[in-house]
Amino acid sequence: MASKPHVVIIGAGFAGVHAARRLRKVPVSITVVDRGTSHLFQPLLYQCATGVLSEGAITSPIRHLLRRQRNVNVVLGEADDIDVAAKVLTVLGADGSPAEISYDYLVVGTGMRTAYHGCDDAIENSIGMKTLDDALAIRRQVLGAFEIAETLTDPEERRKWLTFAVAGAGPTGVEIAGQIRELATLALGREFDSIDPTEARVLLFHGADRILPSFTESLSKKAQRTLDKIGVETHLGVHVVDVGEDTVTTKDKKTDETTTYKARTTLWTAGVEAVPFARTLAKALGVEADRSGRIPVRDDLSVEGHPEVFVAGDTSSLNKLPGVAEVAMQGGRHVGGVIADLVAGQSERKPFKYHDLGNAAYIARRNAIVQSGPLEMSGTLGWLAWGVIHVAFLAGVRNRMGALVTWSATLITGTRSERAITYGDPRRAHQPYPDE
Repeated sequence: MASKPHVVIIGAGFAGVHAARRLRKVPVSITVVDRGTSHLFQPLLYQCATGVLSEGAITSPIRHLLRRQRNVNVVLGEADDIDVAAKVLTVLGADGSPAEISYDYLVVGTGMRTAYHGCDDAIENSIGMKTLDDALAIRRQVLGAFEIAETLTDPEERRKWLTFAVAGAGPTGVEIAGQIRELATLALGREFDSIDPTEARVLLFHGADRILPSFTESLSKKAQRTLDKIGVETHLGVHVVDVGEDTVTTKDKKTDETTTYKARTTLWTAGVEAVPFARTLAKALGVEADRSGRIPVRDDLSVEGHPEVFVAGDTSSLNKLPGVAEVAMQGGRHVGGVIADLVAGQSERKPFKYHDLGNAAYIARRNAIVQSGPLEMSGTLGWLAWGVIHVAFLAGVRNRMGALVTWSATLITGTRSERAITYGDPRRAHQPYPDE
């Protein structure tokens, strides 16, 4: 192993895992570095957040996924710095201690994090939607809001707790907004004595003139009608400019008029940016990252002037490709193929060609939209296609079977079994409710 070319992969998301798998039978040694122990299926985070699926159903241990690959070593740690001249990566281990890892080829698939676009108060008073911790925090906040409202006698305070604001009406925002309304109207509708959960308000804010702008206008309109039907209140042409502990303020793009809503829960899905290491890497490589921190790459996904460094997935910037799972999967496989060819002695590098398999978004019960080229599906047909797509992309047979069983049970009974909430750490669990 030591005499073989060393490939270091940063990030075990879609790009990283697919790059590693592509190199399974290639005579290289591989080190996969990730700050967590599991590969996360981000497209279903909102279902974990609203009690449909467990965290185990949308995650797979990295070591388990790569257990049959003898040329892989997995390291728990976070990329911190890099010396591109010496080809040495500095990683902070789980205990905070630094370690240096040399590489012959570097694959970067670090993904993105939530971006707040200057709305600093949102960092403290809202919850993003990019990590498993985010999903569990949303579950705790949303389910806890109903429980707290049940104990209150002041109608105004109850309304605050039963109002949920969502910033951003892309797929993630639309999906989480619809699921909160379904949670209130279907799963919780008859379980409380003092409150009527179906009165819960879900406010969806978006800066564009329609929701789901990445889909065609016809599908966007169909999704909007579905949201209207289930009771999501959509506000278009506005930006969220301030988030307090129990308020959210928006500004109209045309009139600059501000409006403040009373809401105890604000979820932020209005944008993403690269993780800090991406900017560190861009500076070390001598390239200029874009506004979101994405690193420009050549058509083979390598960085200009550094043919041994590849960036795939959301962190890369090439031909305005969307930051979706399929781009990362295909990009990871492509990078693995390029490295395999180089190790085999080939000098010519194939350009990355993205095959767009389409977009899908879950809107409500038995209702989703799917777009693939000229093909458009909505309603029940779109929902069935959505299910097939997500089951196919889930990592691991157990997760696929588990998701199918859970979805079937939820559809038949209307209940959600994954409603346990945690408090983050044992110290908070001993005293979960703050003293007033």
